[in-house]
Amino acid sequence: MCGIAGFMSLGPGPGPGTRELAGMTDTLTHRGPDAAGQTHHDGVSLGFRRLGIVAPGGAGQPLFSEDGNVALVCNGEIYNEPELRSELTARGHRFSTRSDTEVIVHLYEEMGVELLERLRGQFAFAIHDRRRRRLFLARDQVGVLPLHHTLTPDAFVFGSEAKAVIAFPGVERAVDLVGLDQVLTFPGLVSPRTMFQGVEALPGGHYLLVEDGRVERHRYWDFGRPDPDAPEMGEAEYAEQLLELLDRSVRRRLRADVPIGLYLSGGLDSSLIAALAERAAPGHPTFSVAFPGDDINESGFQRLMAERISSPHHETRIGPDEIVDGLRRMVLHAETPVKETYNTCSLALSRSAREAGARVVLSGEGADELFGGYVGYRLDGLRPGPRTFGSPVEEALERRVRTVLWGDPGVGYERSYHAWRRSKMPLYSEGVRDAFAQADCLNHPVVDERALAGRDPLDQRSYLDLRLRLADHLLGDHGDRMAMANSVEARHPFLDLDVVEFAASVPARLKVNASGEKYLLRRSARGLVPDTIIGREKFGFRAPGSPAVLRSGAEWVADTLSPALIAKQGYFDPEVVERLRQGFLSPESDLDPHREDDLLLVVLTFGILLDSFGLPDHP
Repeated sequence: MCGIAGFMSLGPGPGPGTRELAGMTDTLTHRGPDAAGQTHHDGVSLGFRRLGIVAPGGAGQPLFSEDGNVALVCNGEIYNEPELRSELTARGHRFSTRSDTEVIVHLYEEMGVELLERLRGQFAFAIHDRRRRRLFLARDQVGVLPLHHTLTPDAFVFGSEAKAVIAFPGVERAVDLVGLDQVLTFPGLVSPRTMFQGVEALPGGHYLLVEDGRVERHRYWDFGRPDPDAPEMGEAEYAEQLLELLDRSVRRRLRADVPIGLYLSGGLDSSLIAALAERAAPGHPTFSVAFPGDDINESGFQRLMAERISSPHHETRIGPDEIVDGLRRMVLHAETPVKETYNTCSLALSRSAREAGARVVLSGEGADELFGGYVGYRLDGLRPGPRTFGSPVEEALERRVRTVLWGDPGVGYERSYHAWRRSKMPLYSEGVRDAFAQADCLNHPVVDERALAGRDPLDQRSYLDLRLRLADHLLGDHGDRMAMANSVEARHPFLDLDVVEFAASVPARLKVNASGEKYLLRRSARGLVPDTIIGREKFGFRAPGSPAVLRSGAEWVADTLSPALIAKQGYFDPEVVERLRQGFLSPESDLDPHREDDLLLVVLTFGILLDSFGLPDHP
């Protein structure tokens, strides 16, 4: 895992060079503290920061083809590298390093952009094809690793994180109001939106071609759907095949030349991954976060699983003071405001792993979205028909919004978005409200409606969770950014392409039924995970929110939320923000993060974002 950055000059003259590229890669040192590299050729510059995972003493980048005409910088891991290397060597290709990503160079020589069909892993890369004067950039199928880009009048610019892109001379810093509205409306940002106007995130399963002054985006992969003509297996066969695929996925992700750790949340998903890792190679340390108070503390289940696999267990206790202390660093790395504080806990978790010597961690991310793990899946199944939202007038207005978002007025997801539009409007300043027709994220489709058409309701919800919740939020600001902030690589066995494609073939009745969510996964885990963990109710990530943050008494929190500063910034209504603040200061106040959005936390972390990146006030 590493950080990449670069640019292609589109104007006359020599264009930017070494100094500008170093300024970009310096912002990514946390992603690659071990080494740096650059290459410059014919107006194209590629930069690299390395975190040594495979062959940590060598295998730097950029990497080149034998004739020097193909140059690569890549952030990621290619899990089917041994098979690809053997195949390419047999065809006469010569490898100069042990790096797993070198196979991309030689595959490109053989297949061009079609190489993406062969890769199994997590990756974001840029290839400079010197013969064709082409830049080819791609992000892995699911979107585990980030890749950002923008255009200036004179250059195409890219980087692993937005901070590298906006470090390029001439990139203006401004807030993307649609991105801000997405954070308030959806689980988080949705690619290609970012919080920076003009800076885009390449969606998972897509690639870019920059050639002849044009930038073209193409989709090369999407989440599949059940094949109605495929013969169904028996329940036991599905469970057995799932376990076999997960076992192979875990073994692939245990390949490294550095210590590997395991995240334990106390739930089924991370526990099953830990059990499979222990079966493959015992002795990996485990890491978890514990909170004060029994209502959100899962430490008992975490310790139970750690004892089950006899792992050296590291527990990090987090309270409101630790959360407040971590908020500013968290936002700097997340590059987005958030409506939950759990990212600070993820930050502390990766710090614990790094301090214990683990440079790689395995997590259980992705299981809920693939196998029906959220309560909403069960509720959909209990409803006799399509979900409705209030009066006939309200329903008509909501169906109009759903048509814009999903291309189908019958698709419901999470909430009544029309009603939410009305609820969130008072939070915005008068200036933002005046421009809201353009800033309203509900006026901008976020998924390809063709991808939703024809799916059953459970599969539709799964697809939306994968695109709206997993890719940019759970894998992005919550996952990759919080791990890499401490130079730790996160790997996700449930997101192995074979597992993802298998999940699409599993009948809905085996994902959610009268026995509850994730039925098939629970069955597969029998004998590996304690029954008390298999049988427990879904317990989503929770951490103390705005009430606890305010009661910490931190002076900088009060300053960031002060009416004078909120008014000066011009994005939110200072009176509404102050009412929220006063309400949460009451000892009796609290909020349920599973039922209520923590709007005050969005305002607070947005203020941190403005300060951290020098973003301007709203005009």
